Amino acid sequence: MARKTTPRTKTTKVNSTKSPGKAASLAKVLQSRVTLRTPIFFVTSEQVREPSGVTARRDVVRHQGSVVVMAVDDTRSPWRVLLIRQFRYAAARELWEFPAGRIDQHEAVLAAAKRELLEETGITAKRWKQALSFFSSPGFLDETMALFFARGLRQGEAQPEEDEVIRTRFFPLSLAVKMVMSGKIQDAKTIAGVLWLEKFHSQS
Repeated sequence: MARKTTPRTKTTKVNSTKSPGKAASLAKVLQSRVTLRTPIFFVTSEQVREPSGVTARRDVVRHQGSVVVMAVDDTRSPWRVLLIRQFRYAAARELWEFPAGRIDQHEAVLAAAKRELLEETGITAKRWKQALSFFSSPGFLDETMALFFARGLRQGEAQPEEDEVIRTRFFPLSLAVKMVMSGKIQDAKTIAGVLWLEKFHSQS
C-alpha cells in the first residue's frame, strides 16, 4: 500500500489538492508550518480563521489520497468479493481489507486503482465503476478515499512492495457482510465497501 514517492510541499492552502466543500475552502490560513515529513505524508500546524469566525490552531496530516478496490467475481451466485489479509502495525493485528493504496503524484485516480489491484493481488479487471468517495478521518487528516467496483476479473502475478506480505481470499458477499456485522472486519474502508456492495447487489 505504501508508495515511496516525494510528499507534497505546498502548504499555503487548506486541502489545496482536493475539493472538500465550500466551508473548508473558505477557511483562511493565517500561519502555516510543516512539522513533520515522511515518504507517505506530512504534517502541518496552521493558525486558521474558519467560516464561523473561530480562529484556532489546526494540526493536519496531509496525504495524497487513496484508492480502494472492491473486486467482485459476479460469474457465479452468490457473488464473491476479494479480501486481502495483512499485518497493520498501527492496529497491532492482521486485518481483512479490500486492496487499497496511495495515489501517486500526478496519477489519475482510476489508474491508481488498477495499479494497486495488480500490485497487491495480481488481478486485473475489465469493468470499473467508482462507487464511493469520502474523507477517512477529517478531524485531523485530509486523506480522501475513492472506492472502485471492479468486475470481469482475470488472475495474474502479484507485484507487492518490498514491505508488503499479503494473503488473498474470495469470500461470498453474504459472508463478508456477516464478518462486518460480527466485528471480524474492522477496517473502515472495507466496512463501507462491503455494505455498499450488499445494497447494490440487492437492487441489481
